[in-house]
Amino acid sequence: MLTPVVALAVDSVLGEPPDRVHPVAWFGRVARRLEHRSYADSVTVGAMHTAVLVGAAWGLGVVIRRVAGRPVGDVVATSMSVAGSMLVAEVASVADALDIGDLRLARHRVGRIVGRETDSLDPSDVARAAVETLAENTVDAVTAPLLFAAVGGAPAVLAHRAVNTLDAMIGHRDERYERFGKVAARLDDVAAWVPARLTACGVAAARPRQWRVIVDTVRRDAGSHPSPNGGVIEAAFAGALGVRLGGANRYGSVLEDRGTLGDGHPPTSSDIRQAIRLARRLWWTTAGALAAVGIVVRLSPRPSRGRHR
Repeated sequence: MLTPVVALAVDSVLGEPPDRVHPVAWFGRVARRLEHRSYADSVTVGAMHTAVLVGAAWGLGVVIRRVAGRPVGDVVATSMSVAGSMLVAEVASVADALDIGDLRLARHRVGRIVGRETDSLDPSDVARAAVETLAENTVDAVTAPLLFAAVGGAPAVLAHRAVNTLDAMIGHRDERYERFGKVAARLDDVAAWVPARLTACGVAAARPRQWRVIVDTVRRDAGSHPSPNGGVIEAAFAGALGVRLGGANRYGSVLEDRGTLGDGHPPTSSDIRQAIRLARRLWWTTAGALAAVGIVVRLSPRPSRGRHR
């Protein structure tokens, strides 16, 4: 029942373990080794690759539950999957660099957390990138894992983390992964569809004075974003913060237009810090709401099963 709250607290206190012992990093290394052996320019092979790894993550969740017990196992798996502390630290470091006027450092730091080209970004573009990745990863790294943990415990949350990690690794529209990573990318879109929209509702609840602007911004602008889920949550953050997100991003030789999200001013370092405060409030509200629903469900009387003669 309290798994979301306890797992978020563990992440807040302990943060992320080093890569050499981090389960998600280990998963990534295993996935890369398997890719070297199994890769083919084929949707079918990519689907099998994805199914094996996601199935293994689900199975690991089952084992953790059996070894540690259901409540402890669920907390362990969820705290491994939630990465809010690391996300805030990385995004805040970008704001710190902008505050001291070190654009080169700000570009370097934001380049660690985004996939776009950062060498030519101006300060507002750097701030925009930081706010956008905070918004999108609020779903991927915090609210979605909490939701999957509440619904399906350790197996579900580890399977979701596997799907999201594979999307980051192979879900690209380029020559190598267009077909091999197609299933991983689509599966990640499906897995995040409900969490993204619930999180956008949470943004409106966290900023009740801006709820109408948030709703209008999502309805009007989210569809212009190439991601069916990223557009929803980024538009919600844009409306809540009164900033303008979206625009053209360069990924290698590819220029991608993400539309315009929001009617506000270009983001600054101050808006990054506002976004961090909003995200933290949203995470704890989500965890508390999921725990409360779990308690109500657990305490609700169940209908007795009478014998039928």
